[in-house]
Amino acid sequence: MGSGAVVVGTGQAGFEVAASLRAEGYQDPVTLIGDEPHLPYQRPPLSKSFVLTEQRIDELQLRPAAFYRDHNVRLLVGERVVAIDRSARCVRLASGADIAYQSLVLAVGARNRPLNVRGANLDGVMHLRTLDDAIALKARIQAAQDIIVVGGGFIGLELAAVARSLGKSVTVIEMQPRLMPRVVAPVVSEFYRELHGSRGVTVLCGATVTRIDGVGGTIREARVSDGRSHAADLVLVGVGVVPNIELARDAGLIVGNGVVVDEYLRTSDPDIYAAGDCADHPNPFARGRVRLESVQNACDQARSVAAAIVGRPRRYEALPWFWTDQFDVRLQMAGLSQGHDRMVIRGHPELRKFSVFYFKDAELTAVDSINRPADHIFARKLLSAGVVVTPEQVADEGVDLRTLAR
Repeated sequence: MGSGAVVVGTGQAGFEVAASLRAEGYQDPVTLIGDEPHLPYQRPPLSKSFVLTEQRIDELQLRPAAFYRDHNVRLLVGERVVAIDRSARCVRLASGADIAYQSLVLAVGARNRPLNVRGANLDGVMHLRTLDDAIALKARIQAAQDIIVVGGGFIGLELAAVARSLGKSVTVIEMQPRLMPRVVAPVVSEFYRELHGSRGVTVLCGATVTRIDGVGGTIREARVSDGRSHAADLVLVGVGVVPNIELARDAGLIVGNGVVVDEYLRTSDPDIYAAGDCADHPNPFARGRVRLESVQNACDQARSVAAAIVGRPRRYEALPWFWTDQFDVRLQMAGLSQGHDRMVIRGHPELRKFSVFYFKDAELTAVDSINRPADHIFARKLLSAGVVVTPEQVADEGVDLRTLAR
């Protein structure tokens, strides 16, 4: 039943593939399949405005229901793909139906990494990934008072900021020596530690939760590796994600840190593509292979996939960029800073307005901007165009980045 393009996953990447196929003039059937019961929606607000405000579910939708009807996209929600039959060129649903494809796109995303400690299954230990998770958290957080956040990455710190803004007692526990250690320089980590501390959040780095204790199946406290116990009626876990590779692996596709694809997002089967959080792809800005978790990556990869399916393939070479909102501070990141050997600060950390420029072998590789949106815009232009910029130029506030970006 069905043919044309089949897209597995209704997250940002999956939605964007379907929409981009129609924008590219694709005339064959498009089927979009997702195991969540909702219309495709935005994920970033789930850890920010959705929990904090009265934002409605329909305000999160990427498009209203009419969009799929008007663009002749067959949308199957609450349906799970359990197998790919490459020889028959079809996918099998948990409901038993088979859907044939000419081109198949895996936009299957990732899932939360579990917290492997005693008590992690008690009532009151929560993860955030889906809209249903956020709905449950929104209801639960109002009644909570003592909240433990496990993980000092983007999601953990965003949740900590939301909880503290709601007047809760919040403790962040991060196993690494500093916050957001995989993605930012120590100066940015320290800035965020001070920011959260100034708002009343307790931040413990170099510490782990060793067990969670409860009464009657409900949590009461979390024990930490330093020997202390912290009262808790809600534990929010944000310790990273694991790419969903099982469907691809079981179909005999090559997998690694995700579903392995080439520069056109094709898997080891040329009729099957992967995009978004699950795609292990070559990236010129990473100087190798990488798997990225961002809206930008999902959207840009999806557009490249659509172009390839309609016969106009183009290499995926988009500049990675990210953002996080915590309290009234926005961090915007352009490029990939891993492996840098020099960094230059432009602006004033004490005023909560500065940027960090990262260099490797004298080449600008990334820029983190805190409350300096203009720097972020120019950084994206500089990095995308490969403009040669020296550390001395960016250190000099008298040098206009706009001029360099031109």
